[in-house]
Amino acid sequence: MSEERVHPNETILPLLPCVSPEETLAFWRALGFAVTWEQTRPYLYLAFRWSGFELHYGNAAPGVDPAAEQTGGCLVLVDAVAPYHAAFSGAMRAAYGKVLAKGLPRITRYRPGASRFSVVDPSGNTITFIRRDEPEELEYGGSKDLVGLARVLDNARILREFKSDDRAAFRALNSGLRRHGDAASAVEQAVALAGLIELSIALAEPERVPDWGARLQAIRLTGPERDQVRHAVADPAVLEPWLSEAD
Repeated sequence: MSEERVHPNETILPLLPCVSPEETLAFWRALGFAVTWEQTRPYLYLAFRWSGFELHYGNAAPGVDPAAEQTGGCLVLVDAVAPYHAAFSGAMRAAYGKVLAKGLPRITRYRPGASRFSVVDPSGNTITFIRRDEPEELEYGGSKDLVGLARVLDNARILREFKSDDRAAFRALNSGLRRHGDAASAVEQAVALAGLIELSIALAEPERVPDWGARLQAIRLTGPERDQVRHAVADPAVLEPWLSEAD
């Protein structure tokens, strides 16, 4: 009779829509996933495994536009997200020569202490890695108590981290620094410039980076303030040419 009872040991596998089997296979292989099933006829079915989880793919509905990024997705609950982001970012650098931060496919930024990040595949599916003990009430920003450049920085963080809109975040920081920079604290100015450097690189528009960097280098910061600026970006290494120790 035990075989006829429901046992709480189910395994659920996401079946994601796939627009391009070739691109999907190449992407997940580049990230180090093992291909456990590869079939295109009589119907499409792909399966991948990495560590202890699997991703499965089937045919996408006719007319699906990957660029709309409304295809599908899944959540992957983990104990700590930083090792996953580091592993996938390292694999991207090895395979593509850089971390894919825009377009399809890509990986979203991860800042120290963050509780989630996402990988968007070639078909526009979003695979979100979330820390198991992530707070139920996330701090999304938008405090009405903030003014000046502090409010601009908060708005830019919302645009980047929760709306994934790098272009809007860049515009907010660029105009906000012009309007409020003179009245802002040194560390607020430095964080804004760091964000502009990172966003310029992500948007493949590095022309202004030397200018942002020179302005950042001219700001005198304490050791803790420099750490605060480094933590404001996903890859602190992009700031090191200008974020030097104080004399």
